[in-house]
Amino acid sequence: MGKLFGTDGVRGLAGKGPLAPAFVRRLGWATATVLARRVPTRPKTLFVVRDTRASGPALLRALAEGLGAAGYSVLDGGVLPTPAVAALLPTSPAAAGAVISASHNPAPYNGVKLFGPDGQKCEERWESDIESLALSNQPMPPPRARVRPLANAGARYRRFLLSTWPTGASLKNVPVVLDCANGATSVVAPQVFRALGARVTVVSASPNGNNINRGCGALHPENLAAVVRRTGARFGVAFDGDGDRAIFVDEAGRPRDGDAVLLAAARHLKAQGRLKNNTVVVTVMSNVGLLRALDALGFRSEVTAVGDKYVWQGMRKTGAVLGGEPSGHVIFRDYLSTGDGLLTALQVAALLVETGRGFSALTSLAVHYPQVLLNVTVKERRPLDKVPGFNAALDKVNRALGETGRTLVRYSGTEPLLRVMVEGPDRAVIQAHAETLARAAQV
Repeated sequence: MGKLFGTDGVRGLAGKGPLAPAFVRRLGWATATVLARRVPTRPKTLFVVRDTRASGPALLRALAEGLGAAGYSVLDGGVLPTPAVAALLPTSPAAAGAVISASHNPAPYNGVKLFGPDGQKCEERWESDIESLALSNQPMPPPRARVRPLANAGARYRRFLLSTWPTGASLKNVPVVLDCANGATSVVAPQVFRALGARVTVVSASPNGNNINRGCGALHPENLAAVVRRTGARFGVAFDGDGDRAIFVDEAGRPRDGDAVLLAAARHLKAQGRLKNNTVVVTVMSNVGLLRALDALGFRSEVTAVGDKYVWQGMRKTGAVLGGEPSGHVIFRDYLSTGDGLLTALQVAALLVETGRGFSALTSLAVHYPQVLLNVTVKERRPLDKVPGFNAALDKVNRALGETGRTLVRYSGTEPLLRVMVEGPDRAVIQAHAETLARAAQV
């Protein structure tokens, strides 16, 4: 079956491969077996939430049956954003956590993401042990599902989010637009913003099991931008299906990604004396415009691999309190150790009302260099130096760009894709370069 864990858990088409119920049972059994060995004094329970995909309940049942085979039960939080696990796990009677979700992927996909006892993404050494056991020939005991609900899980998560709102700041009658991607934030996001007094317009918050991320949410902010312009909202925010990322639209209806959030938040935290070590953690996908703006402001950038767990590792290494990636995963270390789209939305709302300025003004220092990102479907993740002619094509493009741009080519950690990114000042030029690299990879 090959490697199970990608950048963010185990992903695939629901009902097939690693997401077939029979294998999800083995994954549950392997997870519980490793937990029993590594944290034997913790409760034999896993706290689990899911997004709104139709396949979610069946996969939750399969995971519970596998966990039960090793003597573990499920504490079911129902439909909640992924970061609810990180927020609630430390005070819940559970050994670890899991999320049944494929995040921003279309409805036919699903996945299993694991969280460790501390509420942080599962460590790679744990994933390696779980993977080895799940893929082994070791027989699994008979499946047995024991599931009980976590009382008031949604209310507890709302209380956590509201506790991060700064004293004295007011959203009363502030117009905002929320695009919930027909996903896990569809109920909780409007509740939180309305509790703070905002005048909320909600779109894409009618999940039916098959419409999650479909033409909406963080990957498709176009409709959100139109609604912001029509309603005159102070800002809009689009979540992805599992609610761990947020993409914004400013007061003029222009999309603002995670890089823009990092710049605005860094300036605000610095003004408050809260930007520890003057450091912001970014990834290799961050736009060079952000890096130059941070440098101009006297901030230090720590660059990591793609994935919010790597951002978190960079934050622990440097002591930084702020980090994130352009996709909208942003970590505010003062509150949580993982990306939380709703938490990010609240922090952006707070800095807007506290400064009295628009999102566009707060990010005006960054000149956003055009980026072209092409996704090349692959059957296998071959080392790129083994693809005939690819390195030569890459060298030629890099020489042509010189110091005016850059390339980044990597395999997706969650989908069978090779991602080709080219950045530079001229969109037509970088589009041609990206297409050259994409053709070179298709052999």
